[in-house]
Order: sequence, then C-alpha cells, then structure tokens
Amino acid sequence: MSRRTLQIDDVLHDYLIAHSLREHPAQTALREATASHPHAGMQISPDQGQFMALLVKLLGARRAIEIGVFTGYSALTVALALPEDGRLLACDISDEYTRVGRPFWQQARVAHKIDLHLAPALQTLDAQLAGGAAGQYDFAFIDADKTGYDAYYERCLLLLRTGGLIAIDNTLWSGSVARPARDADTAALQKLNAKLHADARVDLSLLPVGDGLTLARKR
Repeated sequence: MSRRTLQIDDVLHDYLIAHSLREHPAQTALREATASHPHAGMQISPDQGQFMALLVKLLGARRAIEIGVFTGYSALTVALALPEDGRLLACDISDEYTRVGRPFWQQARVAHKIDLHLAPALQTLDAQLAGGAAGQYDFAFIDADKTGYDAYYERCLLLLRTGGLIAIDNTLWSGSVARPARDADTAALQKLNAKLHADARVDLSLLPVGDGLTLARKR
C-alpha cells in the first residue's frame, strides 16, 4: 500500500508498457509517424490511450466526441474501442495535422466510425445541440486549446447522457497548475479545475495519468 501515487521513472515506465500495452499495428505505426512531428508532444501517451479505450468499453459507449484530434492517435484508439456501428464526432481545425492520421484510420478499418469536422469545435458542438443531440452521447475527450476548455466542457455536459463520461487532458499541465499562473493556459486550467471540484453535476476524479487526466461522470 502507498499513501501517494508511485513516481514512475524510465525503467518502470518501460516495464509498464511491456506488461500492459496492447496496440493495433495501425496505432503503433501512427505513433511512429507522429514521433518526428514538430509538435509530437501533443499526442497522448499509448498507456493513456489504452486506459481511455478501456473506459469506452466499460461504458458500452456507442457515440463519442473528441475535441482536438492532432494527428489522430486518440481518435483511432477510441474508434477501435467503439462497436462496429459506433461513431466518433472528431473536432479539429487543422487539415494538415489530421491528414497524417487518416491513412492509419483506413488501415485499421475504422475510418467509417470517425466523423471528422474541420471547423471550430464550438461551432460543431453548437450545431449538434441545435440539431437535437443533447443527451445522445456516451463519452467525450477534450484535448484542445486550454482557454477553450470550459466552453467545451459545458457543451459536452449537455451532449452527454446521464452516466456519460468526459475525459479532460492536460489538467496537471506539467505541475504548473499547482503554482501561480504565468500564462493564460495555466490560469484557464486552474479555473477549470476549481470549477470541476465544486461542480455537483458530475462525479469527479483527477488522475496523474499522462499530463493529468480529469474524469467527470455526468450525474
């Protein structure tokens, strides 16, 4: 037993990956294709992806949302976890970044599950709400511009069914959230973390997974 979360060094991390990670070949190939990208650090870790895939399966999710696709690893991961008739609404503004992942979605035979919208995410989410999709989604993953997180969270909360789950990435922000904010992103994350802690609409857990992963279950 331990009173604190275990500190993971490189040796232990390698052990974790060796004894836990199960990737589709397309996931591995996409990670490798993204590794040399100038913004490769924006991609979630494979162990975080596997954890999210397990959550999607535990939820029995059929409809999911992703805000912030980058090169598409997390979208691929969620799509693989969805049933054959499941659908992922993937929101991003970059054709350049998302173009990297699309061949790997095809390779994994899940491209038909991913509905990619290249437009500001709020525009896409508001259109869903206007079209009567409130309460129709099971899972949402938020990993985009940090100053937009609060607005994305509110839209996703409306779109999710009772018992649905929102996963929010980067909520520990390399530890910066525990110190006085020096930039707008850190300040936005601090404000959101405080709001979530007090939000009676959700059940909450903030986990030291990746760069901090918040799980909020809609009550």
